[in-house]
Amino acid sequence: MNLQNTKNNLVEMLDKLMRLKEKNPKIVVGLMSGTSADGVDVAVVEVFNSGKQTKVRTIGWRTFPFDEKLKKLILKNSQPEASRVDEICRLNFLIARVYADSIFKTLDELGMKISDVDLIGSHGQTIQHLPIEIEMFGYRIKSTLQIGEPGVIAKLTGVPTVGNFRVGDMALCGEGAPLVPYFDYLVFASDELNRLVLNIGGIANFTVLKKNCDVEDVIAFDTGPGNMVVDALVKIFFDREYDENGEIAQSGRISKDLLDKMMEHPFITKKPPKSTGREEFGSLFVNQILKWGQELSLAPEDMVATATEFTTYAIFKNYELFVKPYAEVDELIISGGGAKNKFMLNSLERHFRVPVRLSDEFGVSSDAKEAICFAVFANETISGNPINITSVTGARKRTILGGIYF
Repeated sequence: MNLQNTKNNLVEMLDKLMRLKEKNPKIVVGLMSGTSADGVDVAVVEVFNSGKQTKVRTIGWRTFPFDEKLKKLILKNSQPEASRVDEICRLNFLIARVYADSIFKTLDELGMKISDVDLIGSHGQTIQHLPIEIEMFGYRIKSTLQIGEPGVIAKLTGVPTVGNFRVGDMALCGEGAPLVPYFDYLVFASDELNRLVLNIGGIANFTVLKKNCDVEDVIAFDTGPGNMVVDALVKIFFDREYDENGEIAQSGRISKDLLDKMMEHPFITKKPPKSTGREEFGSLFVNQILKWGQELSLAPEDMVATATEFTTYAIFKNYELFVKPYAEVDELIISGGGAKNKFMLNSLERHFRVPVRLSDEFGVSSDAKEAICFAVFANETISGNPINITSVTGARKRTILGGIYF
């Protein structure tokens, strides 16, 4: 009897999966909370087709800031010297509940019901990303950990949920990131222009799309910190969460001496494929900047200005070293929190000397792009399409990513 029930449940599950795969269009919710741990972005989108024929219509999106104490707890447990396994275990479930509540609130504000949603895609909250391979007990290991258990989200919402996207790529010796370049390829590739699609979140990364490119022609990698270092300095000096519109940076002066020291970080000139996070540009790096700033007798505004310039100059330097010899870009398309920082935008225009456009002009909110991306990725997983790009992550082969939770 139990065996027969198991068979019936399995048949029912597979039938549900096939019906979901065939449904077109689908209403999909995408979830993203970045390395800065500011909160969760929830995007509700209508996804048509899959693969290169994918079309996306954004129905709406919302951002829900994390409680300040929760943010501090997440950041604490992102540092090996401060983390506790019991807190990580509880956070894994707590964040999933926060995600689920945020979905219900977003749908309510949009006048929708959870029964309208076909699928959820969740990136999760990264607390450790370790793409550098080390040897442990005779095995060569890379690893990554995103919390906000997708199985909990699925049970609380009653909607199939796709999560743990990075794991499959790393299992095949990839960096596990960046994954967004596949989305960039689907949405922003052009037959006429060489485009650099830049996201400045906690970490900065770009995707280079040569005109008429195929998916394996895509060049993409992390370039260094995005807003992470700037946000940390602004919090320390001014007790603000971020530099709104880049106003603090605009009031300061760039210190060439400090900038030169920051640009010596080995990640900036490391050859791709490469990805990074708080492990390299978190509190230890910020403390080093504070020490340098004190030695140079710099004002807080000057340190913020220099850190902001460091973000954009590192982006340009990576382009100059690893992209320009193969493709000179015709325009930049920018998204993420940095898209609202006027100092960053002006600096990018100064370095690249090409038009800088927001992703909003292409129907993709610069604030919610990554949440929209993981909604699309959930659809790709259900459709059986590979998401990773081997030239980007260094994985042995392209593969379907993510686990599906019912």
